[in-house]
Amino acid sequence: MNPRQITVVGECVADAFTEAAPAANELALRVLPGGGPANTAVALARLGTQARFLARLSGDVFGRLFRVHLEASGVDLSYAVDAAEPSTLAVAELDPAGQAAFSFHAQNTADWQWTPAELARTDLSGTACVHTGSLALIREPGGAVVEEFLAAAAPRATISIDPNVRPLLVRPETYRARLARWCALADILRLSADDLELLLPGVAPEQACDLWHAAGVRLVVITLGSDGALASLDGERVRVPAVTAQVVDTVGAGDSFTAGLLHHLGAHGLLGGRLDDLTLGEVAEACAFGARVAALTCSVAGPNPPWRDQLEELTATGGA
Repeated sequence: MNPRQITVVGECVADAFTEAAPAANELALRVLPGGGPANTAVALARLGTQARFLARLSGDVFGRLFRVHLEASGVDLSYAVDAAEPSTLAVAELDPAGQAAFSFHAQNTADWQWTPAELARTDLSGTACVHTGSLALIREPGGAVVEEFLAAAAPRATISIDPNVRPLLVRPETYRARLARWCALADILRLSADDLELLLPGVAPEQACDLWHAAGVRLVVITLGSDGALASLDGERVRVPAVTAQVVDTVGAGDSFTAGLLHHLGAHGLLGGRLDDLTLGEVAEACAFGARVAALTCSVAGPNPPWRDQLEELTATGGA
């Protein structure tokens, strides 16, 4: 396995799920540590990748939960910032298919307050890939700081971005205005079918890939739920089927897919540059691995990605 690590930049979010309450006038919540970038870092570490997470962790009850969860999963927090601001909270309601609708409590929370000095101290000499996205890349004042960090990291590391569009907090047109700039920075763009519809309503996935390739990104992967994933490498495309799973909920599935994709590429020595030697067959293998990781995440409650031995056990028994 390539010993070089993957550095993830972004937010932790307290995902609160509604549960049955003792009385009709009460609301019970079960809080799990989440947030797209944090989920990806956890999944990478559990798969065996050296994963470092650049986060601003509050000292409140949620921030302490995040820290315990990340460290227990093997994530390196040596460059995490002890933040004075409160943590971000998202309250989730699940539909019968396990899809979550979130309401966010995110005003002036720790995740968006990055300063140049906080990220400038990060040593990237051992980093093969920098992954980011979601709200930390778009919400100000920190979004512009994270963007500048990516630009500085690009000469020495593969750049991966997952926009993870959240229209309740940031209007889709704000993402659209920045997406061309992100494509010019990124080597890998991973997004969902829902993201695609919000960014380019009515545009076919293949056409969207071509637009983003023209803006500069080499590998585009669009996850399509039960329809699998479409991957496009410089315009050459492959479709990868989804892996069948008993779905509890889909929270964190896309983040786990991204982690599986990056882990597989890193384990085969394919990260660290501009993907110059990457083939479409290797992309298909990496996406198939990511689909297995995502399927296992869907089979449990909340953003709880599998450990490597769980994945190996599933493979040995001929399961998903």
